[in-house]
Amino acid sequence: MPTRRHTLKTLAAATAVPLVMPFRLRADGHGGDVFDTPGGPVTVHPIAHSSIVIETPVGVIYVDPVDGAASYEGLPEPDLILITHEHGDHYDQPTLNALLTDDVHVIANPVVHGRMNREGAEVLANGDATEWNGAGIAAIPAYNTTEDRLQFHPQGRDNGYVISLEGFRIYISGDTEDIPEMRALEGIDLAFVCMNLPWTMDAVAAQDAVREFGPRFVYPYHYRGRGPDGTQDPGEFSEMLADVPEIEVRFGDWYG
Repeated sequence: MPTRRHTLKTLAAATAVPLVMPFRLRADGHGGDVFDTPGGPVTVHPIAHSSIVIETPVGVIYVDPVDGAASYEGLPEPDLILITHEHGDHYDQPTLNALLTDDVHVIANPVVHGRMNREGAEVLANGDATEWNGAGIAAIPAYNTTEDRLQFHPQGRDNGYVISLEGFRIYISGDTEDIPEMRALEGIDLAFVCMNLPWTMDAVAAQDAVREFGPRFVYPYHYRGRGPDGTQDPGEFSEMLADVPEIEVRFGDWYG
C-alpha cells in the first residue's frame, strides 16, 4: 500500500501544481504555532512533556493536562479535555479540578473515566468515535509491543486520538510504540508522536512510523525517558526525516 508520502508525490506530479500547505507563524506568548486551515486557524501551545493546548475553530482542546493550573495561566480556558490514560504524567486530578467548569466536556479512556467520577464525562474505548462541536474525535489504540515493556501500556487499555476538523486532521499518539494502527492512519495533517524509553519507543522507531502514515507536520513530544539512553533527541528524529520533504518537523518547548 502506498504511503501518504508516495501519494503526495504522485498527486504533485500528476497535477503539476504545487501542493498548498497551511501557513505557519509563531503565535504571541506560550510558544504557540498557528496553522491556517480550511475551517480557520489552529494554534498549538506545548505545555509540558505530554500536555498540549490546541485552539481550534470549534473550541479550545486541552490534551492530558497535568503540571498544575499555573502552567495554563494566560491561555484560553478549555472547552474540551482529552485524557489518554491514567499515568500521572497524563492524568492528574488536582490539575483537572482547577481547570474544570460545568461547561467543559471531558473525553477519556475507560480506566480514567471510571476514576474521575465526573457527571457527563464521555468514555471512548479503542476504536470508538464521537462528535463534539462538529469535530470528530476517534480513539486510536496506544500500547506497547516490546516484551519487556508490555506492562507499561497493555493493548486495549489506553487511547491516542484523532481530531477531525474541517479540512484538517490532528493525531495525538498518547503513550505507544510503533503499532499497525498508527501506520494505518490516513490524511493526518498534524501529529504529536511520543518517543522515550523504556515506556514508549525510540526516535528511530518513531520516525519509521511517521514515514509510513505521512503527516504534513509532526511534533516530537514526550521524549524525556529514564537515563541518558531513555531520553530521545528530537533533533535526531528530525534529521532522520530530512529526506522526506513532504513532512515538516516542528519543535515545542516541552521542557523549558
